[in-house]
Formats: sequence, C-alpha cells, structure tokens
Amino acid sequence: MNIPNLPDPIVATISADRPGGRSDRVAGDHTMNFDLQLRGQRALVTGGTKGAGAALVQRLVELGMDVIATARALPADPVAGVHYVTADLGTASGTAALADEVRRRWDGLDVIVHVLGGSSSPGGGFAALTDDHWAQELAQNLMPAVRIDRALLPGMLARGSGVIVHVSSIQRVLPLPESTIAYAAAKAALSTYSKALSKEVTPQGVRVLRVSPGWIETEAAIAMTRRVAERAGTDDEGGRRLIMQSLGGIPLGRPALPMEVADLIAFLVSPRAGSISGSEHLIDGGTVPTV
Repeated sequence: MNIPNLPDPIVATISADRPGGRSDRVAGDHTMNFDLQLRGQRALVTGGTKGAGAALVQRLVELGMDVIATARALPADPVAGVHYVTADLGTASGTAALADEVRRRWDGLDVIVHVLGGSSSPGGGFAALTDDHWAQELAQNLMPAVRIDRALLPGMLARGSGVIVHVSSIQRVLPLPESTIAYAAAKAALSTYSKALSKEVTPQGVRVLRVSPGWIETEAAIAMTRRVAERAGTDDEGGRRLIMQSLGGIPLGRPALPMEVADLIAFLVSPRAGSISGSEHLIDGGTVPTV
C-alpha cells in the first residue's frame, strides 16, 4: 500500500449496477475512501531517524500528523515540521526526559510507535553472550517501550482513546542460534508485554498492536549485504541470496522496503483499523513458514 501525500481524500465510487444490486442508490452509499483520517493527530515515533522509523516519520507527516521523533542523534536530513528529541532511551533517565518533553509540547498524544530496537551482541551462540549482553538487549528492545508506555499511556486512558504499536520481529519465532538469541528473546518479551497490555487497556479505548518485520532493506542491511558478499567473494546480489538462505528463504524473493513497513503501520494506527487490537502483523515476504 503506497499512500501519497494527498491534501484531500481520494474517493472511488463502487457501482451499484450489478446483479442483485440497486442502481438508484444515493451518492455516497458505496464509496471507498483512501483518506486515513490522521490529519491533526499527534504521534511519537521512537527510533525515528533511520530505516523503517525514518520512513514512518516521513509517511505520518505526509498524512498530516504532528510528529515527535527520537533517536540518540539528530538525522542528517531531518523531515520538515518534525520535532526531534535526542535521548538515550536505553536508560530510565532518557525515557523520563522524553516523556517530559512530550508533555511540555502537547497536552495529549494520539499515537505511540515503538520502532527503536536492534542488537549489538556478538555472534558465536549462547556461550558468547555475557550478562552484560543480555542486559543490553533487554534495555534496548523491551524497557524503552515499557517505560514510555508507563509514562504516557495514562493520558490516553484519561481521554479514552489512543493507539500504541510495538515493533517486534519475526526473530521472536525464528531465532538464529549463531547470532540473535538474546535479541530474539528480548523481542519475544516485548510481544508478550504488548499482548498483555492490549488485554488491559483496549476495553478503555486504547488499541495496542504489534508489527513484526522480517528482513528490511535499510541502510544498515545494505551495508551488511556488502560485507557478506565480500567475505563470500560474490556480488551484492549474491550477498542478498546468502542472507535470504540464512533466514530459510523469503518466498517473495526480496526484503521488505522501509516505506512498506511504514505504510502498514500508518494504516494500523488510523481510524480505518479501528476494530484491530491485540494482534500481530507480520511483514516478512512469507519468511515465517508456519501458520
């Protein structure tokens, strides 16, 4: 789904001239409106300066939202109109400072999307992971969401509306023993937390969802592809094939693009997805082989 920057809704009328239908319906009875109804809403996006996070910030601004984005450093090419907050969300003090800044700028928040995540742990399987590696993976992939939700979710509950999206990973069900044990476990914890939170707060008007990407072709992924290709003595396309093989194959034949992930999230946080809560949405080109 590619949603352009449109100042006005695109409306496609579905004809009622069909068997069993009525041709005398009033205009507007059967319309399909592609406006996501997000204009003027306020969103916080963590990890919003690179990859899928940066693409999401761009898309939400195009859809008319007011956006605060966070990262450890300002982006080289900031999106016009976005308020960037530099903070280390792997620490309690960093998340507290972010929450204070959100409250200072806005009297409420409509959407929170937790894109922040990643791994810096070494390969080598379980024996290579120290207590510090495990703590770092949880600090980066679980605790920022827990702390930010704890700080800002009460405001949503007081108004009886809001949407929270936790970006998990298919690694939670497809961990790679050589390199992603701790990262996968942290994302599994994030998914469990998200599901429990949805059961608690959805009855109070706040939807909570998970988006679990597979391999996304970010700048970091492209650099990794080139490293793999160089080690294997092949070209970039050969490196892509090797990575896809390590994942057990991607039936679609390619990684997801950052904007494809952004478009999925944009739909899920919109009123168009108003009856969706508590669910996980994979965007992995078919990588996960189970139902």
